[in-house]
Amino acid sequence: MKAIVYERYGSPDVLKLAEVEPPAPATNEILIKIHAVEATKADCEMRSFRFAVKWFWLPLRLAFGIRKPRNKILGAYFAGEVESVPQTCSRLKVGDKVFGASKLKLGAYGEYLSLPDNYAIEKMPANMSFEEAAASLLGGWNALHFIDKVKLKAGESILINGAGGSIGLFAIQIAKSIGAKVTAVDKASKHDVLKTAGANRIIDYQEQSFADSDERYDVVFDMVASSSYSSCISVLNPKGRYAKGNPRLLDLLRSLVTPRLSGKEVVVAFAGETIQELATLKEMIEAGKIRSIIDSTFSMEQAAAAHRKVETEKRNGAIVISIP
Repeated sequence: MKAIVYERYGSPDVLKLAEVEPPAPATNEILIKIHAVEATKADCEMRSFRFAVKWFWLPLRLAFGIRKPRNKILGAYFAGEVESVPQTCSRLKVGDKVFGASKLKLGAYGEYLSLPDNYAIEKMPANMSFEEAAASLLGGWNALHFIDKVKLKAGESILINGAGGSIGLFAIQIAKSIGAKVTAVDKASKHDVLKTAGANRIIDYQEQSFADSDERYDVVFDMVASSSYSSCISVLNPKGRYAKGNPRLLDLLRSLVTPRLSGKEVVVAFAGETIQELATLKEMIEAGKIRSIIDSTFSMEQAAAAHRKVETEKRNGAIVISIP
């Protein structure tokens, strides 16, 4: 089968299209023909081994390969078609159009992928293409998780820092579907897509710091690894909730004491990416509450260009690789 592989850590140019052995599914595994996969910031970080959050660098290096990657095929968020299922699997059948995640097994940058049948794989939303379905997973899953954890309610105010990324754009849509008032923070080039997602108010962080305003929020959802923890806490109302998507080690430590000192709640855990969460995401998509926003779709041969576009952040929506 064809797959996008990388045999050493480095720039996007280390990605190449190659012929590799197709997966041989175990007795408990589902074999999926991949049609689309999102190229994510995490893919780029694993490819280069340069992470915005530094504290887990060493354990990841030990897990993924010290000198070179053990798993040569990236890609975790995919959409495709079921080729075979184990006899014990009753929820899916051959020919089903599905979307899901391969977690740290990765491998979705190839034509075929086999995964255990207890992984989060679900029938695709009926109102989405393969590309749209693949682009809904990283952002939708994690936005749904954080919004649920902070218990956002209708009429409340939320500030989303880094709102122009995959997770932020879904967070805007989910918050709006609840009935919250959304303030989105990102650079000027993202303002059109933030309006498309439904933001009520937009702050250009290159012109103004949200912390300099007298505005206060019930919830702050922060996806910027380098942002100021203190600034985010300071703009919360009493009993406000702070969700930090890319916590540094110091942020994790501070999250343990902030509720005791200020009465403000802090959430730092990413989504578990469960089948139940995926089913909820599918329901919201089919109900028309949220949708994917795609910037560009690339071919397998253009994988390096896809990664470059993700890394430069010159995108307004998800970057998808289409696999014919």
